[in-house]
Amino acid sequence: MANFLFILSKDGNEEATRCFQFAKIAHSQGHRADICLINDGVRWADKSRDLTLKTGTNDCAEDYLPYLVEHRVPIAV
Repeated sequence: MANFLFILSKDGNEEATRCFQFAKIAHSQGHRADICLINDGVRWADKSRDLTLKTGTNDCAEDYLPYLVEHRVPIAV
């Protein structure tokens, strides 16, 4: 089992979606995954944020974030 720390420092939808996706993949494969929101990335802690905005690959933060919350993956701000 490996430990992963994913740092999100940008407000971009693409960046956030990838961060959440990679954290979900790592965690679902049995690794420890932590997420740290810094700089403009802290805007993703806003519960009123639209998580359904699609990326160029037609996925969105809502495809991954509920898994992380349900499995209590640590998200630090």
